[in-house]
Amino acid sequence: MQILLEQHIKEALTALHQVNLENVEFQATRKEFEGDITVVIFPMLRQVKTNPVSLGEAIGNYLVENVEEVARFNVVKGFLNLVISDHYFLQQFKVIKDDAHFGFVKSTEKSPSIMVEYSSPNTNKPLHLGHVRNNLLGYAVAEILKAAGNTVYKTQIINDRGIHICKSMLAWQKFGNAETPESTGLKGDKLVGNYYVKFDQEYKSQIKELQEQGKTEEEAKAEAPLLLEAKKMLLQWEAGDEDVVALWKKMNQWVYDGFETTYKNMGVDFDKNYYESNTYLLGKEVVQEGLKKGVFFKKEDGSVWIDLTEDGLDEKIVLRSDGTAVYMTQDIGTAIQRVEDYAINGLVYTVGNEQDYHFKVLFLILKKLGYEWANHLYHLSYGMVDLPSGKMKSREGTVVDADDLMVEMTQTAQKISEDLGKLEGYTNEEKESLYNTIGLGALKYYILKVDPRKRILFNPEESVDFQGNTGPFIQYTYARIQSILRKASFNHGEDVSDYTLDAKEKEVMKQLQLFPEVIQQAAAQHSPALIANYTYDLVKEFNSFYQNVSILGTDVEIEKIFRVQLAKAVAQTIKNAFSLLGIDVPERM
Repeated sequence: MQILLEQHIKEALTALHQVNLENVEFQATRKEFEGDITVVIFPMLRQVKTNPVSLGEAIGNYLVENVEEVARFNVVKGFLNLVISDHYFLQQFKVIKDDAHFGFVKSTEKSPSIMVEYSSPNTNKPLHLGHVRNNLLGYAVAEILKAAGNTVYKTQIINDRGIHICKSMLAWQKFGNAETPESTGLKGDKLVGNYYVKFDQEYKSQIKELQEQGKTEEEAKAEAPLLLEAKKMLLQWEAGDEDVVALWKKMNQWVYDGFETTYKNMGVDFDKNYYESNTYLLGKEVVQEGLKKGVFFKKEDGSVWIDLTEDGLDEKIVLRSDGTAVYMTQDIGTAIQRVEDYAINGLVYTVGNEQDYHFKVLFLILKKLGYEWANHLYHLSYGMVDLPSGKMKSREGTVVDADDLMVEMTQTAQKISEDLGKLEGYTNEEKESLYNTIGLGALKYYILKVDPRKRILFNPEESVDFQGNTGPFIQYTYARIQSILRKASFNHGEDVSDYTLDAKEKEVMKQLQLFPEVIQQAAAQHSPALIANYTYDLVKEFNSFYQNVSILGTDVEIEKIFRVQLAKAVAQTIKNAFSLLGIDVPERM
């Protein structure tokens, strides 16, 4: 509509004042004035020397006479408020209600191919609350990019090597008494995580002993026998020691099995997993090639670096003096491998904002190595998730476990649902399914409605509130509409193109029309928050309509038919929008 109006407004200025207008500024019409879209007249006065009200009225009259979609207008100071015809809205609505995937763009062979990386856990601990935000963001961004018309590949890089992995392995070897997930009844990732905590406890105890013997804190940290053993184990792993590699494979498999259960419960998936134990080798090869080209340089101790001081950064190590890889090395290798595997046009890294500097360096290194595709890398930098109790620490075992959090959310949903007392006629199985849908929906919406760049203070009970900007509030509206549709046993598929719209109906239709644009904006900004808050706005408009206009109670048949169609279109859009966020909607609540 804006494109059409802009064309005619420019024609009006040419006809009325012989002026070639550069652009037209639009905005939403304020609630206290009649209108569907507002033209801002003030900027035009730079080219047309006249009174803003007179100019607004002249343009309004021209549009009414020449554009059938414009029914009437009013001018308030320098603002031209246009009323768009019911016919236009009804024609647009016909497209919406007949398209179950309105707003979604199908990808083609020519569509850009984008890879989205998320989760990317370490195999020394289970997934925690921070991983929850990461997974939900990455999955939603991937789904939004796909809905915007891109070919999308979801992936994770599993950090399955390094000193932190060896710490869990060594602690299990020393203190584990050969226990397994089967013998303990623990998920494998939780069992391995316990030994990561155990290593830290024993390491701190050794540091204390060495300090009591006269060592400084720094000396004690460096000389603690447990840490030296872990470093030795890492060197043995890189050298391919059979026993160490066998232990590594066994314990990592325990963790992978645990992760899969968590991902399934969370409702996220991946097209491909990458493993640092494979990609770091390619990274080391690239570093050697870069040394020959002069991209990197070697220091006296044999370590390899890159000097980025001229780019406003600093020197960065890419290979340790003992030849072992650092994170940067494996990230270089992983990026190159992915482009070789999928011929992607872009890559989105979903990683917390504490790694902002790391990705600036990574992207710059890849550009200096001569990879053109490095110009299309994007770091989806997000804020941390805080709790009322404070910051989480993995080594100390004070993290909020992702599995426990999801169980807690389901239990909170159960308590609130039972207190509301609206579950008559439900079987126990149906109740459990509903609690899970509400609990997970609450968790996902609470996290995704916030701009990714902002920190979140997560409050589980607040997130399951059935009022306000929450997942359950939106889910409840969807279920309410399903109840209306079940009661609408008459034929509501008839043509209503001659219908006269109520103001509340028009507001709902205007909100529905925005959905395709919101998807494109959310994709461009990598922000699921735009989808979440659009859905909340749609639900608010529908509830205002529902409270002010009778749907099934009206005696006018065409009103009943149209309003049921409108409710159905709203429900479909809620479902589609929530699908982009990975949230399910219940048919009954």
